[in-house]
Amino acid sequence: MALLRSHSALLWFLIVVTGHVTEAAERARRRMKLTEDEVWGSRYDHATSVGSWGKFPGAGPEPGDLAAAFKVPTLDGEFSYQPGAPGGSLVLHAFTNNSAFLECLWSSESSLTSLVQGLPDGSQVLFMSLDDSSVSDVLWMREQLLRAAMHSKKEVLSRLHFCPLPVFTLGNWIPAVFYYWGCNGHNCGISQARFTSQGWHMPIVIKRLDARFDWLMARWASKSYPLADAGDGCRASSSVEGAVAWVSEGSCSYFTKVQSMARSNASGVLVYSLDGNAIQDMNCAGDECSSPLGIPAAMVHHEASVAQALRFGQQVFVSFQTTPSPNFFIGVDHQGALAEMGWFLYPTFSFINWQAQWFDFSADLQTKLQTPAEVVCVFDRIQMQGKIGAVATVDLPQGVLDFDTLELDVSLSCPGRRDSSCAQWDHTVQLFVCCDRLSPHCNMELGRWITAFRRGIGHWLTDVSPLIPLLDTDKCTFTMKTVAWAMPWIVSLNLRFGLSNQTDYSTEKLRPFRVTTLYSGGTFDKNYNKKYQPVKFPIPASSEKVELYAVITGHGSDENGCGEFCVTSHHFLINAVHNNSHIFDSAGTALGCAMRVKEGAVPNEHGTWLYGRGGWCDGLQVNPWRIDITHQLNMSWLESNTVVYFGLFDGQDPNPAQKPGYIIMSSFLIFYK
Repeated sequence: MALLRSHSALLWFLIVVTGHVTEAAERARRRMKLTEDEVWGSRYDHATSVGSWGKFPGAGPEPGDLAAAFKVPTLDGEFSYQPGAPGGSLVLHAFTNNSAFLECLWSSESSLTSLVQGLPDGSQVLFMSLDDSSVSDVLWMREQLLRAAMHSKKEVLSRLHFCPLPVFTLGNWIPAVFYYWGCNGHNCGISQARFTSQGWHMPIVIKRLDARFDWLMARWASKSYPLADAGDGCRASSSVEGAVAWVSEGSCSYFTKVQSMARSNASGVLVYSLDGNAIQDMNCAGDECSSPLGIPAAMVHHEASVAQALRFGQQVFVSFQTTPSPNFFIGVDHQGALAEMGWFLYPTFSFINWQAQWFDFSADLQTKLQTPAEVVCVFDRIQMQGKIGAVATVDLPQGVLDFDTLELDVSLSCPGRRDSSCAQWDHTVQLFVCCDRLSPHCNMELGRWITAFRRGIGHWLTDVSPLIPLLDTDKCTFTMKTVAWAMPWIVSLNLRFGLSNQTDYSTEKLRPFRVTTLYSGGTFDKNYNKKYQPVKFPIPASSEKVELYAVITGHGSDENGCGEFCVTSHHFLINAVHNNSHIFDSAGTALGCAMRVKEGAVPNEHGTWLYGRGGWCDGLQVNPWRIDITHQLNMSWLESNTVVYFGLFDGQDPNPAQKPGYIIMSSFLIFYK
């Protein structure tokens, strides 16, 4: 890693160690505005002056606890944090030279560019190091970001702070959180390759970075593998059968190397970087990603002893291990609460940006929840699990139909304070309401959400105002549930009734007074559209507006990825003329759901949460689709109208060859007066 350090960091080393200050070094020192005395001298007192671990009971602070005030020295002065002070969120990042993941994070141009261009306005980042080399670490980190920011039109450097003190010397709550929380998620801990050979007195252990999880799902087994030299790995070789192939970077793509070694029946691939090069993020590109490969792969630095042993015909064995480490990332939200940062699927600062975006979303949501409303609490941190789910019967406000807005304030959290207590899979959550068991509207779906994958911070406000007519008595029973076998979630639900802030007499002041149920979904196969027949409906007297309202999501995966990852279209044809289409055009895209963090999608979940889905995202509400169809109808109550629904894949009726997916749909006509 020393070879990757910046020119200015090398100059600084010469200043500190040799005392010899060249003209160029002096210019670098003045540019950095920092002397060795300032790093190790009087400023250290500020680190311990405010904020302590002692304010937290028990073993240490937990997510949700308020962060105490603190001050730390920085390369440019001092960073001071005061809880409750106006401002945005704060991310704390602790670097260590022992992590190949962090090395790649800080060496990748795309990663660095993502931070300087994508960090939300108002968010700040405090960079530190876990190692004794903290001074050179943060100098190198700052130089990396200065270089990345040179061509950025966005001012961000004033919100990036670099503390030269090692984390373990800070003397406040920061070390307690980094060490107590630990690093347990993907790309956490210190991933290593361990080499042994007969005649070696000690094993050789070096850091490694596994290939992207979503490209190569295969993981290393807990055993020792023989290692075999395969040159650059671009061509098949019989010498690697049953062994881990030791191959150099370059000459061909990572995909070609892994594919060639898989065809050679290798047990895995270990790519080493050329001398002086950083460890890189091994990934596929384009059509390569559609070709399944069943062996694991990782990248390490070139290790001369290993290469020499193989060259002289010595038998070398390799095993793979992960050593626990402190956490690398901590968040503090707008309200000053400590927060986990989730799972970093691959090494890019985009994951910091997404968490900061979610902090902004959460702060905006808290502001919205302060607006006046008639609030009915349905669930207050109730456990949802099993066939029954969470059930409550509550009294509704008098004159419910006089309100014209209804919002569902829903949060999903986990049994424990940490994300590690959260459910390991994503599931559909539905809210059903029944106000009159004899009504055809009993147990209609009022709202739908998708649980986050191993994260417990979801909180959403969903507008379901058109469905107010479903609440047709003064007492209603609400049931929220997911699949019976899912791990438990802790759910809170408030109904927020209100009146829209209108000052004129436009049609927007109309209120929904009647709901007609239309179509549901089903198995998305060749028979999907055959079961749907046109529905004739009259226009109720006094109706002035009619709206089509639908909640549609696609699930499962056939050979085309349908319905979760394929682009499907859903059509409601009115009077055989007007085609109202809802298309899931972001399904299957690499960042379709990551782009919705600003809408409340929970960031940095486990699994491939970033991909676009068929009408939904992990950790997000399913937004109703609403279309005003008044002008498509004959509004006379003496006449009838027709509507028919059909769903298509690639413009055709679905016709999967295997494992058909399915569509979950609730659809209604809403009549206003």
